[in-house]
Parts: sequence; structure tokens; C-alpha cells
Amino acid sequence: MPVEFLGIGATNDGTETHARSGPAFDPAYTLELARAHEESGWDRVLTAYSSGSADPAQAAAYIADHTERLQLLLAHRPNVSYPTFTAKTVATLDQMSGGRLTLHVITGGNDHEQRREGDTVPKDQRYARTREAIQIMKRAWTEREPFDFHGEHYSFDDFVLDVEPAQKPRPRISFGGSSEAAYRVGAEEADIYALWGEPLAGTAEQITTITQLAKEAGRPAPTFQVAFRPILGRTEQEAWEKAYATVARIQERTAGGQQLTRRHSLTEPENAGSQRLLAIAGQGERHDRALWTVTAAATGGAGNSTALVGTPETVAAALMDYYDLGVRILSARGYDLVADAREFGTEVIPLVRQEVARRDAA
Repeated sequence: MPVEFLGIGATNDGTETHARSGPAFDPAYTLELARAHEESGWDRVLTAYSSGSADPAQAAAYIADHTERLQLLLAHRPNVSYPTFTAKTVATLDQMSGGRLTLHVITGGNDHEQRREGDTVPKDQRYARTREAIQIMKRAWTEREPFDFHGEHYSFDDFVLDVEPAQKPRPRISFGGSSEAAYRVGAEEADIYALWGEPLAGTAEQITTITQLAKEAGRPAPTFQVAFRPILGRTEQEAWEKAYATVARIQERTAGGQQLTRRHSLTEPENAGSQRLLAIAGQGERHDRALWTVTAAATGGAGNSTALVGTPETVAAALMDYYDLGVRILSARGYDLVADAREFGTEVIPLVRQEVARRDAA
């Protein structure tokens, strides 16, 4: 079975270990990072979303225009754009990129962050809104006759897109979340389900839950994706020294309770995914073959924050453990984005691809 690798299409060099050195949108750095991924074997990069960030759709278009094969995962929150407009944006970008676009739909797990853009809809209702938005976009991309839609959150008449996506029947929809409401919406509507890096047992439990919900909805399970922060060394000792140095830099930046970003608190996160990561960190620092939770604890469980620590061989073997659970998209990003993308791409990705190919041949 094929395996894909997702990196980060950041627009500046800032990470948890150091503040950005330039503007929020640094064109030269954006292309340097994208090309580092393309040249070292990655499949796609994510252009991420926050209330004050550079527009991820514009960033995706810029990257697509300056790369040849790198695919784009465009993050989008349904609260900021009517679904018919989003469908138009995605179809246009898909045409511009030659069919290289996937849409990652973010429901939003932080009320304060949502209100920064005028969104006061409660979380459970946000999932219902997300469901409607996905359904509308699917229809807009695939139906060539005008259609009406009258739901709880969106209502319109006689809409049809003139611009069709390059991909047929449509671009894929990626989705994430760790609440019961998220599992159900993702299982019933998404093509890709994105999970954060948890121990194998917890990941298997989530995959089972989502697969069963998809079956009950009469559709196949989505493709599963899991995200990590790899920390590599030539030896195990070197990798672990690097890991503890990485956390020390994060802790320097968060001394006195200083937040790393405006969108995520270091304590008491509202979203279920971060709560799960902090609970796992409370159970112990090391899990399974190479999973390390200290990076998650140091950032308040902020997004993709659990690490895989070890030599390239150890980290590749750990990723294969998730592959054995049914994960087919492996997401990773380091703390020195360009250098780590090249290192992971040249040192780890070939090992995983070789092992997958060996198993397929057998």
C-alpha cells in the first residue's frame, strides 16, 4: 500500500524553539522551505491557518506556482468564508496547480481564537456547520447543474461553479479532531482523517472508532494520517541530547507562562486533542518505540507536538509501527524547518518507502 509524507509549508522560520527572524510572510523563505521538501522526497506540504497568519490560500498558490510536483494541503476554517466561495477558491487553485490541492477543514477548538474573526458559534454547533460546509463543497465541485441548499447554517439558491477542479471527481477533504463530534463528522464526510501523534494503543483505538462510524454511515473508512515532531541523531545518545536541548529552548521561551502563539494557551486547552496529549504526557515521557511526550507538555499540547526521537533507523521503524495500524499518511516537521525537512527527507523517508515496498513485494 502506498505511503505519503506531509511536511509544513510555513511562510516564516519561526518555531517553538525560536521566534521568526523576518516578516510573517517571507517569500524567499517560503520557497526555500517548499523546495527543500520537493527536493528531498516529500509528497505535500500544509499551508496552515490561524486568525492572524498569512492567508494560506495565497501561500499555497505562491508555492504551487514555484514548484513542479509538490502537492498542497490547504488549511481552511468554515467560519471565515461561505462554502460556495471556498469551493470556488479551491477549484481555481486546483486548476492553477494542475490538480495538486487537498483541502484540510478545521472546525476550531478554541473559542477565543474563533471570536478573533467574529465567530461566536458554540463548538458543538461548529461541527454541524463544518458538516454542511463539506457537503456543499462536494456538491459544488461535482454537480454541473445549479442546486439549492437550505440547512441550519447555510442557505442559498441556484448555485453552480463555472470553474471546475482539475481533479476528478473532486479534490480530497482532510479533517481532524479528537472529540466524539469530530469523529462522527470526519467518519461520515472526510477522505483523510488527521490524528496527532499518540501512543500506538490510543491511535489504534481512534482508528477503530472512526472506521466503525464510517461503516455505520455506509462509506469506507477515510485514509488515516498521524503527525509527529521527529528529532534525529546519528546515534541514540546524540538524538536524546538533541531532544533535551530542544525542550530547554522551548522552556526558555515559555518561562513565566509566556505563550508561544496567540492561538494556544500553555495550560488548560479547550480542544480535546490537546487535552489527550497532555493526559498522555502525564502518564510518562516515553511510549512505545520512540514516542516522547515532553515536547507536548512543554507547549501545552499545542497541535502537532509529540516527538519521535532516535536515529533515522529507529524513527523509520516507529513510523512503520503506525503504518501497521493502517496509517497511510505520515506528517512530520522539525524545529529547524529547512534543515530538518532535508534531513528527514533524505534519511528517514527512503527507509520507510523501502520497507513498504519490501512488504508489498512479499
